[in-house]
Amino acid sequence: MKIILTGIQPSGTLHLGNYFGAMQPALDLARHGQAVYFIADYHALTSVTKAEDLRRYTFEVAAGFLACGLDPAKTILFRQSDVPQVHELAWLLSVVTPMGLLERAHSYKDKVAQGAETSHGLFAYPVLMAADILLYNSDLVPVGKDQKQHLEIARDVAQKFNDRFGPVFKLPEPVIREATAIVPGVDGRKMSKSYGNTIPLFGDEKEIKKPVMGIKTDSTPIDQPKQLEGTVLGQLMQAVHPEEYNNFLAQGATPGVGYGDLKKKLLTEIQTRFAPFQEKYRHYQAHPYEVETILREGAIRARALALPVLEKARQATGLSK
Repeated sequence: MKIILTGIQPSGTLHLGNYFGAMQPALDLARHGQAVYFIADYHALTSVTKAEDLRRYTFEVAAGFLACGLDPAKTILFRQSDVPQVHELAWLLSVVTPMGLLERAHSYKDKVAQGAETSHGLFAYPVLMAADILLYNSDLVPVGKDQKQHLEIARDVAQKFNDRFGPVFKLPEPVIREATAIVPGVDGRKMSKSYGNTIPLFGDEKEIKKPVMGIKTDSTPIDQPKQLEGTVLGQLMQAVHPEEYNNFLAQGATPGVGYGDLKKKLLTEIQTRFAPFQEKYRHYQAHPYEVETILREGAIRARALALPVLEKARQATGLSK
């Protein structure tokens, strides 16, 4: 059975963009092999600076995936920091990683351009990511087109290590995620917590209603037909309930139907689709020990995969006999 590896960074409250962009594809892919999904709390330290925030975001990611259908009996779900062997492997990989390779990393250059602090953690981020990928003998790593370079760097580093010390690491293949739906934020830009334009995945009725009713629209009068195709309202409906999309377009084209009516329709569809997930999420909020137990058990299974790989690398370098 092929091992499918995904890392999820806990960097904020989950929203619809997270679900359609990462969570739903990961849950779908988990049906096709042994899924190994880790919550990348070490990586999150490059952007999350408060301990209480990191703990909360980590719980939200774990509880969110479980609420949305992740089966912990079939999928290994764990905290990255519960497998500290990843740092030893990151050091072993760092001794063969050229500086130029890290300097060309898009993520580093983009974050520096956006004003991020130029820490060693941010610069060496791809090495730790390579350790994440290689430590579990992964076969497949799902990535978006904009993240493909991360896997390419991991493969380059693995090949350099193998060339120097012998054939230790398998070179995993990318699974390129094609966008199945465009999920804009309420202002039309990409839905992102950094833009403050998100619709929360597990918010209460008031928390979801406020951003939905605040979705940016044009000034078409109520007695005129509304062109919804390609708009924020239209794209969100297409993501939330594709089967209802054409009816939604027809409703918008009906004179006398206002944007307020259309927003209420979208709100109803969001509440209907995600109500079962929200109920499960509230259960985990009330029983956090269940989430903790799943993460700890997942870490035990993850370490069972990681230790033989690390030992092989130690033997190849001469650290072990």
